Amino acid sequence: MTTQRIINRRVAPMVLAVGLCANPAAFAAPALEEVLVTATLRTESLQDVPVSVNAMAGEKMQEAGIDKIEDLQAYVPNLSMSETGIGTNIYIRGIGSGINPGFEQSVGMYFDGVSYSRAQLTRAPFLDLARVEVLRGPQNILYGKNSIAGALSLVSARPGQEQEGMISGLYEPDHDEKVVDFMVSGPITDTLGGRVAIRKREFGGYIENLTLNRDEPQRDESTIRAILDWDATPDLTAMLKFELGKFNVLGRQVEITNDQPSTTLAGNPTYSQALAGSFGADSSVLNTKQDYKRSSNGDYSNNRTKNLTLNVDYALGEGTLTFISGFLHYEFDELCDCDFTGAPVFSIPFEEDYDQYSQEIRWISAAGGTFEHIGGAYFQKSELDFFDAILIDSPIIPGAVLQRTGSAALSASIANTTTPRNFTSDAELYSVFWQTTWNASERLRATLGLRYSYEEKEGTRKLTVADLNGNERPLGNVDVVLSGLFKVERHDLEGTQKGGNLAPSLNVQYDVNDDVMAYATVSVGNKSGGFDARSNASPSPDLNAAGQSLVGSFEYDEEKATSFEVGAKTSFLNGRGELNVAAFFTKYDDLQVSIFDGTLGFNVGNAGAAETMGVELDGRFALTDNLLMTGALAFLDFEFTDFPNGQCYQGQTPDSTVNGVNFCDYKGKTNQYVADFSGNVGFVYTRSFGQGMEFRAGTDFTFTDDYNSSQNLDPSQEQDGYVEMNIRVALADVESGWEVAVVGKNVTDEDVISYSNDVPLANSSFGSIGHYSFIERPRSVAVQVAYRW
Repeated sequence: MTTQRIINRRVAPMVLAVGLCANPAAFAAPALEEVLVTATLRTESLQDVPVSVNAMAGEKMQEAGIDKIEDLQAYVPNLSMSETGIGTNIYIRGIGSGINPGFEQSVGMYFDGVSYSRAQLTRAPFLDLARVEVLRGPQNILYGKNSIAGALSLVSARPGQEQEGMISGLYEPDHDEKVVDFMVSGPITDTLGGRVAIRKREFGGYIENLTLNRDEPQRDESTIRAILDWDATPDLTAMLKFELGKFNVLGRQVEITNDQPSTTLAGNPTYSQALAGSFGADSSVLNTKQDYKRSSNGDYSNNRTKNLTLNVDYALGEGTLTFISGFLHYEFDELCDCDFTGAPVFSIPFEEDYDQYSQEIRWISAAGGTFEHIGGAYFQKSELDFFDAILIDSPIIPGAVLQRTGSAALSASIANTTTPRNFTSDAELYSVFWQTTWNASERLRATLGLRYSYEEKEGTRKLTVADLNGNERPLGNVDVVLSGLFKVERHDLEGTQKGGNLAPSLNVQYDVNDDVMAYATVSVGNKSGGFDARSNASPSPDLNAAGQSLVGSFEYDEEKATSFEVGAKTSFLNGRGELNVAAFFTKYDDLQVSIFDGTLGFNVGNAGAAETMGVELDGRFALTDNLLMTGALAFLDFEFTDFPNGQCYQGQTPDSTVNGVNFCDYKGKTNQYVADFSGNVGFVYTRSFGQGMEFRAGTDFTFTDDYNSSQNLDPSQEQDGYVEMNIRVALADVESGWEVAVVGKNVTDEDVISYSNDVPLANSSFGSIGHYSFIERPRSVAVQVAYRW
């Protein structure tokens, strides 16, 4: 049996979600089963890995209803992920890339060793995973593709030596959720094994769209994966994986949650009142409180993914030579009703097409000698094409222009207008890495790692003004209006970036005794620069063709992190309990940020500097033969130490004005999603009875302190701390293979806002302060059945 197959059968729970659904056979006695991970590219016990890492078994995530990374975050403190109107945020320890298609993520995601660095891919659903490992802190040596905040490693379940299969279903009536999973696996010949997994999920939604009289977001997901494992010779094995997926979403989990009276319009109406009164919008726009109801003309997101991975291992002497080839493609088209109201103000269609080829060659020496080595080379080539446009096809904006300016000519110029923007970014990355561990004694180890990366990028961005048929419009009043409303100007930009960097790391481990391992790590990480896909203007402050002066952005520089971490992995009471702790301090220079321009654009730049520090704990304890306790806790402190050009929130007095743009100094402030503390604690009880029957009951509590859900740190957008409770109660016949369970999520029915921002145009054009918010799912109770053979 291969090491990978052993891992598939042995990974034990590490945090709440796993403990919630843990296999009771693993806890027949009050002692803990060893958890094996590959965070260092070797198969090691989690207690021996000198990294702050959480590991979750894929089968247990499926049982607990953890369908994607957004669900995973509740069980991994200091990990945050949220969908936004036109992007995706993923943060670890307060650091993330923000919203811009030009960005690669500061939190790297790796699927069977292949980099999945695009933000959209973090929305994809999970399927038949062996485990997920979350590594916190810079991971630039072994996970070298810009993983400056941390890394997520997803590992597919592989074929075993025995025939097995599984079919499961889940139904949740309140939100009309239906999930079917199917898997069959086993040997095909003496040397060839195969595994096929299929998932189909439909979701009816939990937000009522008052304008369209339907529930949203409606989801339609389907994924299929086939894996072949070939033991070609005693020294050569190969794995070939092919996966196709789609995840389509109709509508969004977003609603207007704040709408204040205008300070500029006669009679001081709110933005929604102005839309319904002066412009005859549907009365549904007047619903402006958080109540799981929204007003929208409709939006959607259609996504397709394709992946082919070839992994070849060759035993070379006492070491192993590995080749990982990855082909990745995805495409999506979306429509954002980006005024976030049921009034037909404007919408934004956008499309993205991405292709990536990567090749890694690495050699891992045998373990146990005085020196242990890992070294290799990596190449990646990618091509990105992105398109979006502001689509103005209703009379509301022309009417608003007329009302504000009194000019019929300006009003007429903006009607039936669109602003097509095309962005491309092509990149080639070359890197080499080496890591050596010196086993100085039976108790003392030191590891030195180096990675050198060289990258070439080419980027273009062109924005113009056209009619609804795509015909370019001549310069004139329309440009003046677009400049004032949306800070849009025509431009045609291109650029090239070339450069290399060196990332070193030094780690020292010491076994204090058989139950305590202590470690210390210092590392320097880098994240490459690139090009801004979503700025509405060029970076030049000169007057444009319409006589306006707008300052956007195009290029941004690389980011650098210097990190220090100390920690300990401990066990106690003869293996009955474990407690792990890590303390960290990381300094970021030239931090890459994406700043909302207050209307529709996002300007990318290098903010200056920030520091993040904190303490992370996790552990588990076998209270009795039948009762397991697990938990995790994190404390986090984040501070911008240099960020003079931050985005002001609505109504805030600016600290400076540059080329007509107001900025607020963020020095001394925290960041979006940073909570002083967060964590989880839970219990799982198992009891065998009768002839092969088992009863399983678990509950967990996930909690967080207050955090700000808005990237401009508006004090009104503070999310209060909360405690969510999840439960799972199951009855199973182990011998026959069937199980029936009831799964409750957020049974305390907490109202949670994952992301918020300013309502476009509300303040800049109507003088009204308003916010829209993304709302997480309320309480749900589902029935789950499964049959395994």
